Amino acid sequence: MLDILRRIIQEVNSANDLQHALDIIVERVRVNVGVDVASVYLTDPENNQHVLMATQGFRKDAIGKVRLNQGEGLVGMVVTREEPVNLDDAPSHPNYQFIVETGEQPYHGFLGVPIIQHGKVLGVLVVRQRVSRKFDDEEEAFLVTLAAQLAGAITHAGASGEIARLLEATDEVSVTLKGLPGAPGVAIGQAMVVYPLANLDAIPDRKAADIETEIRTFNEAVDAVQDDLRDYANRMSGSLPAEELALFDALVMMLGSDSIVGETVERIQAGNWAPGALRATIAEHVQVFEAMEDAYLRERASDIRDLGRRILTHMQSDRPPSRTAYIRTILVGEDISVGQLAEVPAGMLVGIVSASGSSSSHVAILAQSMGVSAVMGVADLPVNRLEGQTMIADGYRGDVYVNPSMLVRKEFLRLQAEESALTEGLKKIAAQPSQTPDGVSMPLYLNTGLVFSDIESPVYSQGDGVGLYRTEIPFLMREQFPGENEQLRLYRKTLEAFAPRPVTLRTLDVGGDKMLSYFPVKEDNPFLGWRGIRISLDHPEIFLTQLRAMLRASVGLDNLTILLPMISTVSELDMAMTFISKAMLELVDEGEEVHRPPVGIMIEVPSAVYQVKALASRVDYFSIGTNDLTQYLLAVDRNNTRVASLYQSLHPSVLQAIKQVVDEAHRLGKPVSVCGEMAGDPAAVLALLGLGVDSLSMSASSLPRIKWVIRSFARSEAQELLAQALEMEDPRAIRELYNGVLEQGGLGGLVRAGN
Repeated sequence: MLDILRRIIQEVNSANDLQHALDIIVERVRVNVGVDVASVYLTDPENNQHVLMATQGFRKDAIGKVRLNQGEGLVGMVVTREEPVNLDDAPSHPNYQFIVETGEQPYHGFLGVPIIQHGKVLGVLVVRQRVSRKFDDEEEAFLVTLAAQLAGAITHAGASGEIARLLEATDEVSVTLKGLPGAPGVAIGQAMVVYPLANLDAIPDRKAADIETEIRTFNEAVDAVQDDLRDYANRMSGSLPAEELALFDALVMMLGSDSIVGETVERIQAGNWAPGALRATIAEHVQVFEAMEDAYLRERASDIRDLGRRILTHMQSDRPPSRTAYIRTILVGEDISVGQLAEVPAGMLVGIVSASGSSSSHVAILAQSMGVSAVMGVADLPVNRLEGQTMIADGYRGDVYVNPSMLVRKEFLRLQAEESALTEGLKKIAAQPSQTPDGVSMPLYLNTGLVFSDIESPVYSQGDGVGLYRTEIPFLMREQFPGENEQLRLYRKTLEAFAPRPVTLRTLDVGGDKMLSYFPVKEDNPFLGWRGIRISLDHPEIFLTQLRAMLRASVGLDNLTILLPMISTVSELDMAMTFISKAMLELVDEGEEVHRPPVGIMIEVPSAVYQVKALASRVDYFSIGTNDLTQYLLAVDRNNTRVASLYQSLHPSVLQAIKQVVDEAHRLGKPVSVCGEMAGDPAAVLALLGLGVDSLSMSASSLPRIKWVIRSFARSEAQELLAQALEMEDPRAIRELYNGVLEQGGLGGLVRAGN
């Protein structure tokens, strides 16, 4: 059964479109389970119906025509109950409905299992038997397992098939993909697909600019791989037996035949560029080997993949590292890196669409800082079919429109005009103080990590300083650790640009979803692993170099504050403070006129919430990192699209944790700032105002909206609202409460930005 499952899933994953996938399912199930009829019904949410989409055993002309309303028939019963229905005599069941169009005979045995993805019923897999019999436990378990495995494949096949039809269509066809809101705003532009090197599966289809050049590049790469394989065989001839060495000869012969090479050249001649043609050829050959009965031959599929990767690596080494971006570029990829963001020239990047991540993943946070719209966690994003396509990325709702209709384009152009009008309105309060109507001052700081040229932008003059400078950004954009003098120049420019306003430099915070290519950390659970201050404390040579650069950069300016990330124990803080003292003593001995700056820690680990009293005796302030704190409190990986909907910053436990930190810190005379995503969320800011937070730090693009909120609501009003919110149990109800208040206050334009 396991072998059968594996083969069916492999075939479905390789299907060209949804219909092909469904046809494979019913054909294989009918044969392997030994039933008279196998069918798949898919749910049509718009019409609230279940539609027969594939069958083996019923009449083919019934496909697409047979529709059952919600709860109707045994199929509707499976959907409603969201569990298998196994009957030995289906016609005797009160829910049974005889359907003439299928040519149905008096079938008795019935087993229907739901196909569920992310808690949503996509359809029902049904098998029927003429004789009266209940399907046994093994058969039911097989279909349940198959349905669970097929849910993702069906979703992916549907998305890929729609994109394929879009590319082939001569009339106006559009596709909508669903993701998660990443960074607010609406982007309209062209998709530029990015992908990691030597990752064959991520290679997009792209029109060949010069077919002869593509063929030559491919053939040269094949020759290079053959030379490599011969060289490996020669070098290992003394240490490997003859039968093992024969594998190298077999691979060389495979590249010398017309199968892989010839088919790839044919695809290039048909118009695809060489990497895309190679990807398609390798995928086809891998599928053939994986479907083989013989276990040894199945394992050869990995050899085919390896050949493909080797050829691709040689082709990529011969190509220029970058290409011209579109005038209005929407960056699209499975997992977009900081370096790939930086490769798009300034002013040309308007949006980001990523198959992974969420609004609190690092790339999304950078997009927010840059004022670029982003949609994250787009499940089943068919990246290799999107190059050059016109797209709309709705960073508010998390929707992506591929080749949008004129009606959709007009609607989003209208929305962009509304945003521009709102931005103009916000400019009127740019010079006004960030103060509530009842006289409470709420300083608004900036989150940044960009290079000096970006800091010179006029929008950065609006903030009261920098509440979070992510020093890891320069580290991420380099190929080696920056030295002390290099860091000194960068930090000095930032401190000078904002002087006399304070600048908070956070020490290196890598790990989790921020990995350095030249300092790889391989972990099963990186968010609970070696990251943040843990890496700095384990590598004093890196930590001391950074601390020295920070302290030297502040000489004569004295507007530096230092922020330590990921503190989870008092002993970690004590060690970090020892290193700060050590760096200061070294510099004083060297004749530098350094002064001890204020030092704070980030509260982003639950253990720190309960140690505020002990921590407060050692630091000058606290800064709550709500992104990680929310993730750890709710046990939700913020980059996992399967559970991202559970990531709720207005969750009651998050509000209670912030309240505990603020109350205890204020009792001890220490100020509290918030530098996470909540600080840029208009609804959440109302909660933070009520909680008594002393200052906020956010992206430059969010600052005008947040200032508008601060100037529109008295702290006393926010405290009354907070009392209501703390009585609620559902985070959605809390958000609805705050959104409703914003709309009543005439700030409805801000509600979309916070959802």
